[in-house]
Amino acid sequence: MAEITVKMIQELRNRTGVGMSKCKEALHDANGDMDLAIANLRKAGMATAVKKEGRETKEAMIGVAETDNNVALVEIAAETDFVLKNDRFQDFLKDIAEEVVNTLPESLETFLTQKYSKEPNLMVEEYRTTIVQAIGENIQIKRLAVFPKDSTMSMGIYQHLGGRMVTIVNLKGSNDQQTLARDIAMHCAAAAPEYVSPTEIPAEIIEQEKDIVKGQIKNKPENIIEKIVEGKIKAFYDQVCLLHQHYIKDDKLTIEALVAQKTKETGNPLEVDSFVRWYVGQQ
Repeated sequence: MAEITVKMIQELRNRTGVGMSKCKEALHDANGDMDLAIANLRKAGMATAVKKEGRETKEAMIGVAETDNNVALVEIAAETDFVLKNDRFQDFLKDIAEEVVNTLPESLETFLTQKYSKEPNLMVEEYRTTIVQAIGENIQIKRLAVFPKDSTMSMGIYQHLGGRMVTIVNLKGSNDQQTLARDIAMHCAAAAPEYVSPTEIPAEIIEQEKDIVKGQIKNKPENIIEKIVEGKIKAFYDQVCLLHQHYIKDDKLTIEALVAQKTKETGNPLEVDSFVRWYVGQQ
């Protein structure tokens, strides 16, 4: 009997898209013959999944699951928008998000090779393959992440565009301001901030913005250039920093002023700690 190595199993998986345990079994049955193992997988009914693995997945949705301690986000892609609305796909999205939040995997790679809790005889990757076969399209788990909850903060979660975007906001200072946190998360979905405040912006980004402005206003007195640069940088902050943006529900308020207003109302010193903005296809 030929020795079946991890490298051989991985190669067969890369060539076929079939789960690791099935690849190991196929190689064992084929006495290490790679081509025969591929042929046997096809004969065993894996061909449908194998053929579909190479198809491009252009559509996707983001799933959300939460426990008392964590929130999980997963992005799962399919070939067509039609399949995203399929009940089987929706169930798979829900199952995978719940599996992530309950098992807290370190990475997508480790997640795919761990046992699927609802069917322990399958790895998560093998469960995915059964969905490919059942639906008839290539289905791929693109990414996942777990965000811990903090008992001293308020977390707001907002799902937008039918699951194509999810935003999360954490507010320091209180654990009962979920409504405000969700309102700010809704704002993040629409306004697309890149940083919470100017202090988060890397120095090289600010210098780059200054250089761009200076390049646009040559041949002016130095004191005038400094004022123009200062004004342009302020406008840049207003565009990319969450606290400086005007609130989408009331453009007379910035997010910073909105949080200050709620601080005054409640007597709790509230502060935006962080935000997450996921959208499908994000690089």
